Amino acid sequence: MSLAQQYSDNGFVSPVRCISAQQAADHRARLEAVESRFGDQHYKSKMHTLLDFAAGLATTPSVLDVVEQLLGPDIMLFDVTYIIKEANSASHVSWHQDLTYWGLSNDQQVSMWLALSAATPVSGCMRMVPGSHKQGRLDHVDKQDASNVLFRGQSVDGVAEETAMMCPLEPGQASFHHGWTLHASMPNESDDRRIGFNVQYINPSARQTLHDLDSATLVRGEDKYGHYQPDKFATGVMQATDIADHARLEKLRKETWASA
Repeated sequence: MSLAQQYSDNGFVSPVRCISAQQAADHRARLEAVESRFGDQHYKSKMHTLLDFAAGLATTPSVLDVVEQLLGPDIMLFDVTYIIKEANSASHVSWHQDLTYWGLSNDQQVSMWLALSAATPVSGCMRMVPGSHKQGRLDHVDKQDASNVLFRGQSVDGVAEETAMMCPLEPGQASFHHGWTLHASMPNESDDRRIGFNVQYINPSARQTLHDLDSATLVRGEDKYGHYQPDKFATGVMQATDIADHARLEKLRKETWASA
C-alpha cells in the first residue's frame, strides 16, 4: 500500500526513514550546542528563522518527497518547532488535533514529527487514533496542567484509548499525520531526552482566517494564491537580527493560538 493510501485511510504514516541515524545525531548535537549557549529551545515557533540547520532539515529533499506524496506538488513551510521531553520527566501531550487553534481555512496540511533521539513507549512516543481524521474537528477543552506540553492544555475527552496505535521512531525516522488526526503522548520515563523535530507544511490554498499577518514560505511547486509573506530563513545560528524578528513571529503565533 502506498504512503498516500495509508495516509488517506489512517490519517498518518509511521515510521518513514527520512535521514540517517548519524544525521539525526549530528542535528541533535548542533541543537544541544545552541541550548548550551542560548538556553531552552523547546516548543518555540519558526525555528527555521533562527537556525540554518533547522531550515535545512525542514527542506531536505527526502522529506519534501514524502510531503509531496501526501499533500501534492505545491508545498509551503508553515512552522518548525523542537518538541523536547527531558529524561524522567512528567511532560506529556493530551489528546488533541493540531488544526483546532491555527485559524487555517482548510485542512490541506501535513505535520512531520522527526525523531532526533529514540521515541519509544518508555520515552513517550506519539500515539495516534487511526481514521480519526475523518471525523473532522472535535470539541476541545482547555485544561490547566503544567506538565502538558500544549500551549493551551487543549484536550479531547472521551477518546477510546484502546483504538490508539503507538508510533515508535528510531533516530532519523519520522511520522507524518493529518491535522485532524487525534494524537497524544505519555511522559518520558527513560534516561535520555526525547527530542522531536516538528514541521508543519501546508498547501498554498490554506489561508490564515484570523488575521492577515501570518507567514509561510514556498519550498516546492507553485503558489497561486499569495496568502502569506515569506519567512526569512536563517543563514546562520542565532544571529542578532534574526532573534529580534523571531520574537515578533513567536508573539504573533501565541496570540493567534490564544484568540482562536
